[in-house]
Amino acid sequence: MIDDSSRVLLIYTGGTIGMVENPETGFLESFNFEHLNSHIPELQRFRFQVDHIVFDPVIDSSNIRPEHWQKMVRTIEDNYEDYDGFVILHGTDTMAYTASALSFMIENLSKPVVLTGSQLPIGKLRTDAKENLITALEIAADKDLIGLPIVPEVCIFFQNYLIRGNRASKINADNFNAFRSFNYPYLAKSGVHIWYDKKAILPVNNEKKTRFHYHLDSRIVVLRLFPGIDQTTVEAILNIDGIKAVVLETYGSGNAPLTTWFLDAIRDAVKRGVIIVNVTQCEIGSVDMQRYETGLELLKAGVISGFDSTAEAAIAKLMFLIGHSYEKEDIKVRMRVPLVGEITRPEERINERI
Repeated sequence: MIDDSSRVLLIYTGGTIGMVENPETGFLESFNFEHLNSHIPELQRFRFQVDHIVFDPVIDSSNIRPEHWQKMVRTIEDNYEDYDGFVILHGTDTMAYTASALSFMIENLSKPVVLTGSQLPIGKLRTDAKENLITALEIAADKDLIGLPIVPEVCIFFQNYLIRGNRASKINADNFNAFRSFNYPYLAKSGVHIWYDKKAILPVNNEKKTRFHYHLDSRIVVLRLFPGIDQTTVEAILNIDGIKAVVLETYGSGNAPLTTWFLDAIRDAVKRGVIIVNVTQCEIGSVDMQRYETGLELLKAGVISGFDSTAEAAIAKLMFLIGHSYEKEDIKVRMRVPLVGEITRPEERINERI
């Protein structure tokens, strides 16, 4: 149910969705948002109000940095009481990272924050931009029968599917179905109507206020294993000066080589206080370090399970926790539990199957 009095703030950060082709040069340029209705006349048919803010300068998503996430959160905080929902237009390349980061930076979110974008510019005849933007705005404005937002989460809407932001992965550079949620149900699907999976949507704790956080620490590296990776490479990465954490991308259910030098390098890094989180290279499934000997050795060495976390969510979560100066042991505990639905623990998976 969309209330006539609903107000949605559209935040354009950059990306293909906000581009039009200059007829004289053929180059893509950001269009003037003062003329938004002329580019998307369908917006005039909305029964709710849409205002907009444009980042200056706009950001190519490949250049996104933590300070841009902070700016997005600040924009939402400054306008939080005045709007019922927020839509962020963003480039697709790093959208999953941004959605993951924002999900941790806004605590006890009570209103929708929907990221969307497009594979083709909004000025192209076959663009996916209009459908993505129009539906994202509708989701941001949508309320239940008692007037509460239906999806009070940071999420991504793309090509008919609404995905929890910290569960999203970009899986396609060429087709319109650019994002998937491999280990968690879609929050909504759009067709003739928008169908919400209300059991999958995070509940709001009405006894707590929404809080906005800004501290992030990006001293994190990703170490992706591959057959033949050598000792020099692994040790060089694990000994980077000032490193705080490593996201270790392993095989299958969290497996890695059993070579002495590799395990010694892991143990040494852990002893030096480096936090190492194990996530699987597989798109579907979860890390289970007690399943095989190779994973068990990592567990004994002090590596933390990332369960079914995406690499993007693990990175953003570590940046958030380290940035807020939690003690190392506290970070290890928090990495093992879901803060905003970013992981599913093994016992929860068993209950789902039952």
